[in-house]
Amino acid sequence: MSLKLSKNCFIFFILLFIFENNLSAQKVGVVFSGGGAAGYAHIGVLKALEENHIPVDYITGTSAGSLIGSMYAIGLTPSQIEDLIKTESYKNMTAGIIDEKYAYYFKNVDDNPSWISFKLSLDSALTIRLPTNVLNPISMDFGLMEFTGGPAAAAKYNFDSLFIPFRCVAADVGKKEVVIFKNGDLGQAVRSSIAYPFFLPPAIVDGRLLYDGGFYNNFPSNVMYDDFYPDFIIGSTVAGNTPPANEDNIISQIKSMLVSKTNFDIPCEDGIIIKPKTDVSLFDFSNPQPTIDSGYAATMRQMDFIKQHIQRRVDPDELKAKRNNFRGKIPKIIFDKIYFEGLNSKQAEYSRKILRHKSKQISLEDIKQGYFRLASDNKIKYIYPKSKFNPETGFYDLYLKIKKERDIITYFGGNFSNRPISQGYLGIKYNYLDWFAAGISANAYFGKLYNSLQLKTRLDFPFKIPIYVEPNITWNKLDYYSSSNAFLTDIKPAYLKQSEQYGDLNIGFPTGKKGRFIIGTGGGLLTDKYYQTSQFTELDTADRTDFDMFTSQAYYEVNSLNRKQYANQGEYVNIKVRYVNGLETNTPGSTSLDTEKRFRKYHEWVTFNIKGERYFNRRGTLKIGLFGEGVYSTQTLFHNYTSSVLSSPAFQPTPDSKTLFLENYRAHQYLAGGLKFVVNFRPNIEFRAEGYIFQPFEAFVKTPDLKPDYSALFATKHYIGTAALVWSTPVGPLSLSLNYYDQEKKPFSVLFHFGYIMFNKRALE
Repeated sequence: MSLKLSKNCFIFFILLFIFENNLSAQKVGVVFSGGGAAGYAHIGVLKALEENHIPVDYITGTSAGSLIGSMYAIGLTPSQIEDLIKTESYKNMTAGIIDEKYAYYFKNVDDNPSWISFKLSLDSALTIRLPTNVLNPISMDFGLMEFTGGPAAAAKYNFDSLFIPFRCVAADVGKKEVVIFKNGDLGQAVRSSIAYPFFLPPAIVDGRLLYDGGFYNNFPSNVMYDDFYPDFIIGSTVAGNTPPANEDNIISQIKSMLVSKTNFDIPCEDGIIIKPKTDVSLFDFSNPQPTIDSGYAATMRQMDFIKQHIQRRVDPDELKAKRNNFRGKIPKIIFDKIYFEGLNSKQAEYSRKILRHKSKQISLEDIKQGYFRLASDNKIKYIYPKSKFNPETGFYDLYLKIKKERDIITYFGGNFSNRPISQGYLGIKYNYLDWFAAGISANAYFGKLYNSLQLKTRLDFPFKIPIYVEPNITWNKLDYYSSSNAFLTDIKPAYLKQSEQYGDLNIGFPTGKKGRFIIGTGGGLLTDKYYQTSQFTELDTADRTDFDMFTSQAYYEVNSLNRKQYANQGEYVNIKVRYVNGLETNTPGSTSLDTEKRFRKYHEWVTFNIKGERYFNRRGTLKIGLFGEGVYSTQTLFHNYTSSVLSSPAFQPTPDSKTLFLENYRAHQYLAGGLKFVVNFRPNIEFRAEGYIFQPFEAFVKTPDLKPDYSALFATKHYIGTAALVWSTPVGPLSLSLNYYDQEKKPFSVLFHFGYIMFNKRALE
């Protein structure tokens, strides 16, 4: 009896040993699908699994799933991932916004109204460049290196040696095949997996053009099964296959050609698929919490089933110790050497000076400052950073893959409008990069309202204190008479034509990251032709005022606005002092009341101008902007009323006001300001309501003999209002606005335009 009992006990312990070994050997793999912003639900899935002590032994992911999966694989807790994606810097990264802390305005050039550009290298064929992506990848590329560079080094660039073994997939669109990343640069692998056409540009790895892995495999459960062969697979999917192509929908046809059908099943019997219910658009990363909560709730609803099939549990203390052990092995990122790819020795030296890197070691934060300085240079087309730990030195080497801008760029753009203010724009620029940088450009505007020709050269020198030298010659001509739509009404427009021929030389210096200080001098001839009465014929000759002038200026400027026109983020500040000395020559026309044939007078004045604009709530649906401008000038009155008004500073806060001659909004001294309310229906579609007050110190007054005079101090004020629908398309804004100017003969006007209402700088601007 005792022998039989002993035999049974022996069998029991053998079975128990086998059972315990099976429990301890039970491995769990987690698979995350792509899905854009809906991929934040994967954080909730991880959160629920950790809270219930469910092991995660392997992770595979595509696109957004690769991004969240990589964060967990490098040892971040679900709570840390959740906190990270809510930080201002991370939100900026996913929005393609450079943190104000790193914005570098000094390298910016003047905006122009171009829609598209054609680029040509002198040693290659012509290429056409259309806007190919909404998101600026500069912040994303550096951010991924910053997050993953250390953990990848700790794993010796083997994804199996990360805190959690990891795989992600990308799509090689050239070979039309899936690329599985198992080792190498982790940041580059994730960057390849999340690249999405027209949103985030592709990654180039070993000469291959890689896009979002969801094109060919949006749920890499097969990769999980083939590479890790786990005992149980937990899949989380927030995506599905695209609907069949529609003959009336070109987008659906393109998707059908590019995207392969994905199998969202698990290739083994032991597994479960979690399907969080998300209600977020593909690229709306602004409010992640509801999406995270949906992933958590969906996982908790399946927790009983998961626990029934996964008997193994993870001790929280052991998990924490394992995580701390991995994170503790991460070498601090300090760079020792920098290698430049794609540049010759002189170009690399130019780049090194902008980075301000010498032979000594440099911290991640310091190199980050230099990286964004270099990325802002318009002679640099593309920059991609990679870090690699060097065990011999104990420091990291930084590899910067840089592609310089093409040699010749031509620009095409302008503005189409319901009013006769439409204009075309042509520009050409030659880029030169050596130990210094040069840009030689020419542009032309042509239309009824505005015609212009400009020749400009900018030379950038990367000295210890960088400077640029910029000479230019400009011809401007404005015709307010031909561009008026009042021909169709009973209100006859004023005959006003202005032309300018001037040249100047400016020297610029950086002031911090967002500002620059510029000094300059120049001279030119300004000519105004006008009638001071509406009763004139084709046989009449207009009055003419010529102003032969010399000017010098100094100004401080800060600009972090996010758009060339209709900005809704950032700030702008311009503080300027200008000295003017010149000779006024007035030649009366056939309708003039002047008895003198020619009048001459020397003028000398100083103008102080301060202008500022700032937007608040960068990512909210409602954005509020403040605008203010103040002008104080010692300018004296010109010979007659019209010439005095034409030569004076003008308040033009809206695109519509820049196309009109509004004498009520001109003065030698004034204060003005306004509020802007911007409501975003979509990321690039918005409603704008703006209101402004213009308060001249002394308004211009016309005497009976058409001479100028001043009103009493603060005798009058004027208002401007505008309400507009704006769609900021990739090539330019499309806008419909209702505009109001009080005390005008026609206070209301409607403006529809596509493109940019922009001009070359005026001589006295």
